[in-house]
Amino acid sequence: MTRLLVRNLTQLATPSGAAAPLRGPALRDVTVLEDAYVLCRDGKVEALGRMSELGPIAGDVEELDGSGLCAVPGLVDCHTHPAFGGDRVEEFSLRASGASYEELHAAGGGILSTVRATRALDEDGLRARVEWHAGWMLAHGTTTWEGKSGYGLDHDTELASLRAIRDAGGVPTWLGAHSVPPEFDDGDAYLDFALADVLPEAAQVATAADVFLERGAFYAAQARRYLEACRDAGLALRLHGDQFTESGAIPLALELGARSVDHLEATSADGARALAGSDVVGVLLPASALFLDRPMPPARALVDSGAAIALATDFNPGSSFTTSLPLVCSLACTRLHLSPAEALSAATVNAAQVLGCAGDRGRIAPGLRADLLLIDAPDWRYLAYHLAGDIVSAVIRSGTVAYRR
Repeated sequence: MTRLLVRNLTQLATPSGAAAPLRGPALRDVTVLEDAYVLCRDGKVEALGRMSELGPIAGDVEELDGSGLCAVPGLVDCHTHPAFGGDRVEEFSLRASGASYEELHAAGGGILSTVRATRALDEDGLRARVEWHAGWMLAHGTTTWEGKSGYGLDHDTELASLRAIRDAGGVPTWLGAHSVPPEFDDGDAYLDFALADVLPEAAQVATAADVFLERGAFYAAQARRYLEACRDAGLALRLHGDQFTESGAIPLALELGARSVDHLEATSADGARALAGSDVVGVLLPASALFLDRPMPPARALVDSGAAIALATDFNPGSSFTTSLPLVCSLACTRLHLSPAEALSAATVNAAQVLGCAGDRGRIAPGLRADLLLIDAPDWRYLAYHLAGDIVSAVIRSGTVAYRR
């Protein structure tokens, strides 16, 4: 039996209740305990409360002094692209000089340039890159993360990417329909290959499938074909949608019962209302919009209409080179006009809902996985308030200290 007691916390803050996903007023309902403790046992939260309520603990227990620290649930990053080779710093420089993301993509840059660099790695090299990136996420307080393939777009590299994500502790998603690789003339020919030659093995490793439904990538009929085949193979469904244009992502997600539509920078009021009437979560990626100098997704309209939203980094080499969910929470408050409480819920329990694990994590509560982020600050809202601040003191994952500053 392994026990860990985190004591003398200045504050403990966690989304209230047990429902998931949270939406509307419930999204900003956060329980805050002053002078608190958390007792972890065998990877789960055994008890929590105020220090004045803590009685004697029988048996051996490791203690961690939380004086001056605040605890929030371990953050959940439900949209990342960590399996890639190389970088896109030259592209970043060109875009800073005025080239658009779509222009770079059409000229053979963008996703396809990373495909070339990723295919050049062997499996050990790819695994090392994913583990490196996972360490970055942990240092920013992320205890659960999803990772997508999609920079191989062939048989061997896609499967190696999914294995690397799984083995590094991530939740693997097959983004087999990310872009059309150069050896294929069109999207339909590529999907013929991907669904016949890659999907059967990808479905043995991945938990979900994703598609980039957008002008220049895959159109709605192709996305439907891909997603239906993935659903029949037992995978949950997700979509990149409404990043640059409204091309049918939300209606398709609703029809197929997808877990999420991610991006939504181009979503209209009608799209927001449609999403609000569904169980599909809108995953907002404000760091990507900032990185590409694009309009922000309509977060306030989505929340006020009753849609369920989550926040994620969209970590990738081309359009969102950050692994910091605290930074994303800051952007959510300053650019998306969410409250710190709404940002916390969107980056924990609602993000866990997208990954199918909200019944196990995303809150600090007895019986849930003991994932905690300890913030070096006098108030838990520094998570969003201290823009790019060095606030992470320690990260506890499954009841064990996994990172210390």
